[in-house]
Amino acid sequence: MKISYNWLKQFIKIDWKSEETAALLTDLGLEVEMVEKYQSVKGGLEGIVVGHVLTCVQHPDADRLKVTTVDLGDGIPVQIVCGAANVAAGQKVPVATIGTTLYDKEGVSFQIKKGKIRGQESHGMICAEDELGLGESHDGIMILDNAIKAGTTAASVFKIENDEVFEIGLTPNRADAMSHLGTARDLRAGLSQTGVNVEFITPSVSNFRVDKRTLKIDVKVEETLLVPRYCGVTISGITIKPSPSWLQNRLKAIGINPKNNIVDVTNYVLHELGQPLHAFDASKISGKIIVKTLPSGTKFTTLDDVERTLHEEDLMICDENGPLCIAGVFGGKSSGVSENTTAIFLESAYFNPVSIRKSAKRHQLNTDASFRFERGIDPSITAYALKRAALLIQEVAGGEITSDIVDVYPKKIEDFPVVLNFNNVKKIIGQELSKEIIKNILASLEIKVNSVSDAGLGLIIPAYRVDVQREIDVIEEILRVYGYNNIKFSEKLNATVSNAPRTEDYKVQNIIANQLNSQGFNEIMANSLTTPSYVQLTENLKEECNVMILNPLSNDLSAMRQSLLFSGLEAISYNINRRNADLKFFEFGKTYHKLHSGYEENKHLTMFITGNRNQESWTNTQKPSDFFLFKGYVNGVISRLGIQKIQNLPIASDIFSEGIAIGFGNDIIVEYGVVKKSVLKHFDIKQEVLFADFNWALLLKLLSNKIKFTEIPKYPEVRRDLSLLLDDSVSFDAIYNLARQTEKSLLKDINLFDVYQGKNLPEGKKSYAVSFTIQDNTKTLTDVQIDKIMGKLQKNFETELGASLR
Repeated sequence: MKISYNWLKQFIKIDWKSEETAALLTDLGLEVEMVEKYQSVKGGLEGIVVGHVLTCVQHPDADRLKVTTVDLGDGIPVQIVCGAANVAAGQKVPVATIGTTLYDKEGVSFQIKKGKIRGQESHGMICAEDELGLGESHDGIMILDNAIKAGTTAASVFKIENDEVFEIGLTPNRADAMSHLGTARDLRAGLSQTGVNVEFITPSVSNFRVDKRTLKIDVKVEETLLVPRYCGVTISGITIKPSPSWLQNRLKAIGINPKNNIVDVTNYVLHELGQPLHAFDASKISGKIIVKTLPSGTKFTTLDDVERTLHEEDLMICDENGPLCIAGVFGGKSSGVSENTTAIFLESAYFNPVSIRKSAKRHQLNTDASFRFERGIDPSITAYALKRAALLIQEVAGGEITSDIVDVYPKKIEDFPVVLNFNNVKKIIGQELSKEIIKNILASLEIKVNSVSDAGLGLIIPAYRVDVQREIDVIEEILRVYGYNNIKFSEKLNATVSNAPRTEDYKVQNIIANQLNSQGFNEIMANSLTTPSYVQLTENLKEECNVMILNPLSNDLSAMRQSLLFSGLEAISYNINRRNADLKFFEFGKTYHKLHSGYEENKHLTMFITGNRNQESWTNTQKPSDFFLFKGYVNGVISRLGIQKIQNLPIASDIFSEGIAIGFGNDIIVEYGVVKKSVLKHFDIKQEVLFADFNWALLLKLLSNKIKFTEIPKYPEVRRDLSLLLDDSVSFDAIYNLARQTEKSLLKDINLFDVYQGKNLPEGKKSYAVSFTIQDNTKTLTDVQIDKIMGKLQKNFETELGASLR
């Protein structure tokens, strides 16, 4: 946001240097990021003076040049060679003296130097208006009023505007400061704390009056919840023309290009008071103004000549024939002010902020008006701003007020009460402020004290302070105006050492992050907002469990994520599309779920690998990352945390084409495997992706501050492998459950270590290589016992699952 210092001084009379004012504004929370110089004419006409042409004769060696002597006001005439046909003795002209810097049309500077032109010395340059930046004409030199004294600076003759502009990084909550009025109000409060008491001057509208009642336009508001207040007035007999220089300079200083006097006034009042306005050509309004919504799909052409398709929730300003304007966002082409306009209907309103924000985002329109409406403006100045604009329009465009002000305000937006406790002020600030200081600060912020007691104050907060709703907000206001730098700190140094266990979340997270980094993984941090339709890619996630955003930035960011998979796949797709296909990612993040009983957050660690294991090199051949490499990384995380007594379980999630879960008791620690091609296709990923999803909360729960030791088993474990030929429909889950039912006591672990589908296998078949770990804690198993167990397993696989040994 840009604030003109000269404009600011119209509200408060202050002679501070801009650097001091910028520092105070920053202390008040209106951070000044930059202070820029502004001049209505580049260079400010420095070095340009009024000269009196004493003599003018033909150049002896050039037909188109003349040699003049010019009095510059110091009594010492100088010789200047001039090529303008209209130069003559007796004229008053603008002269660029030696050393003056001028600028061409492209803004490139050049300096006036002493020189010789065709043998004649020249000590300056008599200028045309385009050479000074005062116009476009180059027909000849500028001829000034003869009454002007020689030596007078051109800057004073042409009333050059010199200004300083503050670039303020305004935070979204400070809707009250989005104008010169709001900034001046804060500055006055800050000045009062430095002992500088200044009067707060607001523009007067006492001269507003209705001249005639010849053009009345009725207003009907159908959507009163979306339009709490709507005002309008007609002005007739106006003349559309360029704005006067003072108005153009105000707008140019803050980066706005002037258009015509009517549009410029609406922009001026918007930045002066923070109230957006809109002017309609009254001759293009049929019947009355109707504020309503229109059916979805209605076509509407805006001022930028773009045809837009309206949504059923878009609030529209209409007449009896159709839409005229997207309320609070952008005007329509058919009703805008043109050079032929002679009468206008001027609108000033307070619109529902949520409605305006949704419409602006829906149509991808970000205007000065929508920027303010969607953050919440002051509903109490709607009519005041309308009067202010009407008077300015009469000043710059002529005309008469030809109707009473229509003010549709069925239910007044009231100021709201807050109770302030003095003890809470002391507790939060850390220093006791006197009651008088607190009262004075609140008064300077236009917060009214409704009641006073020994314990605190009953306050009435103005409706425009949408960011001050609670006691803590009031305390923050007191503190920022009092000054954070004015809070005293104790000279005593207090130090504490926290006794954080080694299983503290952040410590464990750093351990695992360091391990994964050392293994070539890169950490990603994805947005918690995602596309709600992603849950349709898996049956494990339910659309009704989406936590939806009430006021989303876009449809693609309208839900909280239920899984970290999809944001990771977005990152993988983004990298692959930029020819970075060998990837290892991990992310710590939360998922969000809507339940019947409320909401739930769960923290996860996810891992992704895809592409080749290593970079291409002449010393090794390219080898793609595979399930077994990934399994090592997953087991490495569990091993690093010292979690034991885990077991491989069948996977429950349908996002994997093949995968394994690792459990502890009845709980799942991690699920990992190969992501289904149907899921990858949605993200335009054609290469294999392996994904692991750790239940981070469970991992932390299983950690212990104690180091446990167990004896090495006395009796050996035995591993036997079976290579099974199965139908495509048979899952590892079925093999796992059947094996557990067959041998419950001695079978310690079941692991799928190879999957093959392809040539040399019958159609509809696949090969699973499964390992079985068998152990007896009381004795050494014999070959007979082991063969008996494996025989049972093989037989059951054959009869129950139709398997055969390869």
